[in-house]
Amino acid sequence: MLGADPSYSVAGVRLLCYLGTVPHSYEEPSSRLIMGSSVLIVCCAQALNFASYYISSFVSLVIARYYACLCGHEDLVRYLLANGAKCEANTFDGERCLYGALSDAIRRLLKEYKQITAKCMKRDYYDVFLQRLLEQGYQSDIVFIVHGKSFCAHRCILSARSAYFSEMFETKWKGKSMIALKHPLINPTAFGSLLQYLYTGRLDIDVEYVNDCKRLAKQCRLQDLIDDLETKCKKVYEFVSSKPGTCVKVLTIEPTGNCRLQEDLALLADCALPAELRVGFGELPFDSTDNFNSCPDVCFRVADYNFLCHKAFFCGRSDYFKALLEDHFCESEELQTQPSIPVVTLHNISEDIFIRVLYYIYSDDTELSPENAYDVLCVADMYLLPGLKRLCGRTLAQILDEDNVVSIWRIAKLFQLTRLEDQCTEYMAKIIEKLVELEEFATAVKENAEAVEERQETDSIPLVDDIRFHITSNVQTYSAIEEANQKLEALESLLASIGLEC
Repeated sequence: MLGADPSYSVAGVRLLCYLGTVPHSYEEPSSRLIMGSSVLIVCCAQALNFASYYISSFVSLVIARYYACLCGHEDLVRYLLANGAKCEANTFDGERCLYGALSDAIRRLLKEYKQITAKCMKRDYYDVFLQRLLEQGYQSDIVFIVHGKSFCAHRCILSARSAYFSEMFETKWKGKSMIALKHPLINPTAFGSLLQYLYTGRLDIDVEYVNDCKRLAKQCRLQDLIDDLETKCKKVYEFVSSKPGTCVKVLTIEPTGNCRLQEDLALLADCALPAELRVGFGELPFDSTDNFNSCPDVCFRVADYNFLCHKAFFCGRSDYFKALLEDHFCESEELQTQPSIPVVTLHNISEDIFIRVLYYIYSDDTELSPENAYDVLCVADMYLLPGLKRLCGRTLAQILDEDNVVSIWRIAKLFQLTRLEDQCTEYMAKIIEKLVELEEFATAVKENAEAVEERQETDSIPLVDDIRFHITSNVQTYSAIEEANQKLEALESLLASIGLEC
C-alpha cells in the first residue's frame, strides 16, 4: 500500500476514484488507497474490489460516504453501505450525509440500510457508555500495570465477561487494587485490545499483535474471541494470497450484535436482585449467581429490599443517579452486613418497577408489558433514561386501539416520545371516521389548538395537521382518493362542530 502525499489529499481525491479521473502521476490505479484519521478512500473504480476487505474489516468510510452522497453517486453509496461503511447516529457526520445527499434516492438508500435510526441511536448510547467506562476509567476499582503501561478497569465487568478474571479476583488478586503483569509474553497493546473486547464486544488489533492477543484470549478462556480471530486471519490470508502486493495492517472484529455482551452484563443485574426476588425475573443461572462475586459498591433500598449495584453503571447511564450519588452521598447510610457499601433509599417506586430499570441499566434491555409500561415510563423520565422511555413507547405502540389511542397520544406528548406520537396520529388517520364521534378526541383537538401560543382563528392545529398528512400520504389509486376524501370530510365536520377552523 502506497503512502499518502499532498497530491492525494482527502479533500482533493473525493470521488476521483468513481469518476475515473485519477491524476496522471498515479501509477497503480488498481491498488491506490489513501488513509488518514481512520478514513480510507478508494481512488478509482477498479480499486473497489481491493478496498472491500478494508471496508468490511476496520474502516468507517465517513468522508468517502459523505462525498458519494454529496455528488449523487448512488451506486457508490450502495457499494459502501453494503460493504460496511457506517453512519454514526446522532452525530455531525451522520446527519450531514442525509442533509447533503444530492437526491431523494440516496436519502432513501441511507434509511433503507438503517444507518440512521432510533434503534441505532439506542444501541450507540449503550456502546458509547461502555467505551467511556473503559477509556475514562470512571468509578474504576482496579488498575493493571503491564510493562509500565496502566489500564483502569472495573472488576464487575471483567468478572461478568471472563471466568478467568472472576476466579483471579477471588484468589490471587483478592483485595488488590493494583495488579502488575510482568510476564514477558503479555503485550500491553494486546492487553488493551483484550479489554476493549471485554467492554464493547469489538476488537481492533495490529496484525503483528494477533498472536499475542490469541494467547491472552486463551488464558482468559475466551473461546469465542479465539474463533473469531482465527476466522478473520484465515480470510486475511486468502485475500492477501489472491491480491499480491497488498498489505493488511489492522484487524477488526465487529460484534454481530450485542446479545452476548448484554447477556454477560445482565448477570450483574441478576446478582443485584435480593435473594427473595430472584425467582421469575430473567434467566438466572443460579449456580453462577450464588458463587459469583459482582463486587458491588452501592446498595439501593427499594420497598425494604436491598439491591447491590455498581456506581459505574448507574452514574454512567443516568445523570439523576450521578447527581444522587455524587452530590448527596453524605445522606446515605451503611449496609450492616457490608459496612463499606453505602445504602441509598429510593422513594416512590416499587421493587417490580425498579427491577425493570435495573436490567435496562446493565444490559440495555428489559422485560416490559402493557400493564407496567406506563409506570416504567414515568420512572424512566424521572431517572433521565431516554432509551428506556423509547422501549416503553415501543411497548405502548403495540397495543394501540380505538379505545386507547387518544390517551396514548397524550402520554407520547407528555413524555416527548415523537415516534410514538407519530404512530398514534397514523393510527388515528386510519380510524378517523370513528374517532370524530368520541368526545375524548374532540377534547384532545381543542386542547391541542389552545396549546398553540397566540393562535389565530385560521392557524393550523398540530394534531389535525398530522392526521391530515397520514390520510393523504401514499394515496395512489382512485378508490384510495375517495376514501381519503371521506376521512377528510369527517375531520372537517368535527372541526366545524367545535368551532375551529384551520
